[in-house]
Amino acid sequence: MLEVCLLGTGGMMPLPYRWLTSLMVRYNGKSILIDCGEGTQIAMKEKGWSPKPIDVICFTHFHADHISGLPGMLLTMGNAERTEPLTVIGPKGLTRTVNALRVIAPELPFDIRCIEFEENEQTLCFDGLRIEAFRVNHNVVCYGYSLSIDRAGKFQLDKAEALGIERRYWNKLQKGETLELDGKIYTPDMVMGEARKGLKVTYCTDTRPTEGIVKHAAGSDLFICEGMYGEPEKKDKAKEHKHMTFLEAADMAKRAQVKKMWLTHYSPSLVHPEEFMGGVRKIFPDSFAAKDGWTQDLAFEEE
Repeated sequence: MLEVCLLGTGGMMPLPYRWLTSLMVRYNGKSILIDCGEGTQIAMKEKGWSPKPIDVICFTHFHADHISGLPGMLLTMGNAERTEPLTVIGPKGLTRTVNALRVIAPELPFDIRCIEFEENEQTLCFDGLRIEAFRVNHNVVCYGYSLSIDRAGKFQLDKAEALGIERRYWNKLQKGETLELDGKIYTPDMVMGEARKGLKVTYCTDTRPTEGIVKHAAGSDLFICEGMYGEPEKKDKAKEHKHMTFLEAADMAKRAQVKKMWLTHYSPSLVHPEEFMGGVRKIFPDSFAAKDGWTQDLAFEEE
């Protein structure tokens, strides 16, 4: 199961009723945070989740509403007696930016490992969770993220028996290992069925619509996308500031054939996002104006 929590849904500045956009994902005992603006810790506390076990923090870009909460988050982790290393990933310049913010959090009981993206697309794997970063179109270097859990095919008992492979070796093949027995090579594809559908969440904010987003979001179980402006007449403003309207997000969701879309990263002037959802749902029916703290538990499809 993949637990997804949209901690906040605001853009630019935190509001009394809306924290800045941040996403936390938990899987198999691992926790991944995407973006950490001012107030992210409070949003996390309201959800009842702890920052101590965060394994990876991903940053989309280095605007304050996406990264200014990092020093406080690091201090809280340190005060919780965390000693495990923390991995931080993001655009080029990440190490310099993190070190600058750490001027006010200089002493920590754990190491920080920074991974900077050099390419427009980059893939990293963490204990069975695949993180795909892809460049989007903002007025500074910015990335979106897809988090995926792949699912192998079913073990084909009849094939293993026909090949004469002893039961004690089956588990290794199921885990993707290659065996050499009595001079013969056995590979997982010899006993495994077709790969089954996994789980996928795509998150992108601070961008104009791009074909890259459509490509990377394709088939996502949950597409969390910026909706800076609900009003269609603000499309020119969205273009000027490299943001997106609700309708533009819906068009991408439709073309990517995702299962569900949550809109997020609202402008502070957008008080009631739900008012603009009628036109959005005409384009992509499974669209929702997300609210702080929304949680979705994604599970593998039964067969």
